[in-house]
Amino acid sequence: MTRLTRAVAPMLLATLSASAQAANDADLAAIRDQIETLKHSYEQRIAALEARLAQAETKAAAPAPLPADTGSASTYAAASNPAMLHAGPAPANGFNPEISLTLQGRYKNMKDVAERRISGFASASHDHATNGVEGFSRRGFSVDHTELSLAANIDPYWRGQAIFAVLDGETEVEEAWFQSLGLDHGLGLKAGRYLSGIGYLNEKHPHAWDFADAPLMYQALFGEHGSYAQDGLQVKWLAPTPVFLEFGAEIGRGANFPGSDRNSNDGGSHALFAHVGDDLGDSHSWRAGLSYLRTRARERESHFEDLNGMEAQGAFTGKSTTWIADFVWKWAPDGNPKYRNFTFQSEYFLRREQGDLSCRDEEGIGNLCAGDMTGDYHTRQSGAYVQGVYQFTPNWRAGLRYERLDSGNQDLGANNATLTIDHYRPRRATAMVDYSWSEFSRMRLQYAQDKSMRGLTDNQITLQYIMSLGAHGAHKF
Repeated sequence: MTRLTRAVAPMLLATLSASAQAANDADLAAIRDQIETLKHSYEQRIAALEARLAQAETKAAAPAPLPADTGSASTYAAASNPAMLHAGPAPANGFNPEISLTLQGRYKNMKDVAERRISGFASASHDHATNGVEGFSRRGFSVDHTELSLAANIDPYWRGQAIFAVLDGETEVEEAWFQSLGLDHGLGLKAGRYLSGIGYLNEKHPHAWDFADAPLMYQALFGEHGSYAQDGLQVKWLAPTPVFLEFGAEIGRGANFPGSDRNSNDGGSHALFAHVGDDLGDSHSWRAGLSYLRTRARERESHFEDLNGMEAQGAFTGKSTTWIADFVWKWAPDGNPKYRNFTFQSEYFLRREQGDLSCRDEEGIGNLCAGDMTGDYHTRQSGAYVQGVYQFTPNWRAGLRYERLDSGNQDLGANNATLTIDHYRPRRATAMVDYSWSEFSRMRLQYAQDKSMRGLTDNQITLQYIMSLGAHGAHKF
């Protein structure tokens, strides 16, 4: 190596080393810039997500309404499974329950009948089904079924609701229950006092009916109030299938008609039901169901007439078995029921009762059954109704309903010799039109030709108002 080479080489090596170092520094700086850019970008995204989370929590603090009733079976599936609606942490208003008040009143023009009852069927001793001029049978102006409701999520796992019914200065607990929110595998649990899941109309409160009164079928089954309430336990299972498929079972005290309070440790009533439904395209949906109810009665009171036309007091002890089949079909253009929709609804029941009927003269009027006659009691009765309701504008609806019952076979045993067996087929035809200013206010005009009592045709005109205040979720399918 020459002297020049030995002198230049270190200089070249130093220059190359400096260049390499500068290149490394540039790469590191670029990497650091990229890291800072990513950090800034993620900080912005995290800030945006935190803002959305805060907004969602604010919305969750408000009462969460049920999904709007679009007339689809899929909507009903969501409304029937509270876990699908209320899953997740309890809202911030857990100690500030949703409160609603439903005001109902009416003017009713009908014949003056001393004692209203459906001919051929045992009368119910329900608080809302008293005879004469009480409750739903009152003529002229009256305040109707008024309801006060309180509801809230208890915690992430349970929800509770209490509904108080007010009528003529008397208040009763119509419903008071809690239900699960987070059970897995489609299971739902409800306990307390609740409207049974049997049939289609039974779970609906009077303000959600399409007519001013319950069908004759429900009045004959459960009294003029038209629903069967349980004090007990209900279990539902929503199957993981493409179509809506629900099964339910109940066990309860069975104190309401057609049963009676037996003051027993075992359940006085048992119920089973199954519902299936689906959407047909975008505009049609349907639901069908089959229900079974078995109750026990002890000294269940009812009124009869002896062969001389005098009133007799009957007391039934035995079992009552009821089957109910229901079908509902709904139509709404493209699934939007806001402007136009149509609903067809029908239910059929078959009831059998077997036990012992005692006949008494508790009023001392000297009827033929004085002396407390007792005998076997067997009945097989049925009935049905069909109705259609068409909403032709966002505010106006019109509907028709036809009902027919069959008093069927009645064997009063030893009392056949003293009591009148009333074989009759009650029927009624009803037309209504109503106007809704909003989903919270409605006025209804109704005409009915009522032939539910033998020998009497009662042309009835009813003008009804329904006003809802406060939180009010959508109704079920």
